[in-house]
Parts: sequence; C-alpha cells; structure tokens
Amino acid sequence: MKIETMLRDIIQSLFHKPVTELYPAQRQPTPQRLRGKLRWNPEKCTGCCLCVKDCPCSAIELITIDKDNKRFVMRYDAGRCTFCAQCVQNCRFNCLEMSSEDWELAAMDKALFTVTYGREEDVQSLLGCVAPTGDPAGE
Repeated sequence: MKIETMLRDIIQSLFHKPVTELYPAQRQPTPQRLRGKLRWNPEKCTGCCLCVKDCPCSAIELITIDKDNKRFVMRYDAGRCTFCAQCVQNCRFNCLEMSSEDWELAAMDKALFTVTYGREEDVQSLLGCVAPTGDPAGE
C-alpha cells in the first residue's frame, strides 16, 4: 500500500461520521418479511404433520393428543431451526407463521430455545404438570 493512499484514507476518516449503529439504544424498524420465531395457531391445525415432514432440520415436533377433537401440542426448537420458512410455505391450513417482531433469540441456556405450543391443559398434561416453556396459547 502506498503511503499517499494510506494518508488520504486517514484524513477522510477524520471528517466522516462513524458507520456503527448504537443497536440497543437506537432500534431500527424490522423488515416486514423478516423470518423470526415460528408461531403456531392450534385452532387451524388439522394434524397433517406436513410441517414436520418438510422441516429440513427436525426443529418441529407435532404431538397428537386427540385427533378427532383436534387437540395437538407442537414442540418447536429454535436452536435447531434454520429459519428457512419451508414449514410455513407448505402448511395447507395457514396455521404457521414466522414472526417479524420476535427475532431476538439469543440465550445462555439451551432449554429456552424449546417452545411448546398448544392448549394449556394439553401442554401441562404432556409435560407432567410442569410449567410450559414459551407461549402456551400459541399466539
């Protein structure tokens, strides 16, 4: 590298603002089509398990409690998910969506990445009366 080029870059950088954003203090609006955490609506689900079959990383598990009454529990592991949204695209009943608001998923404990969706009584019966991880209502 020539010295003239280096000096010119140094002088230019003295008069420009830094490009760095102050992220936690100044938040930018999230893009509309951002692929964040997976959300599941249990009222629309029929239990076809197409989302489970199409997930390339096995991040989704659909547990059938009573298929006639449409009672299912979905276990989603955000730590395994690649956020490809293949499950959302292939769901025939539009019961899956990728949230554009809930995308900050960093955690120190792996157990926080596993979310169990479904009716509260179904989740508690499945987990043995242990408090459910995540949003039990599926909203």
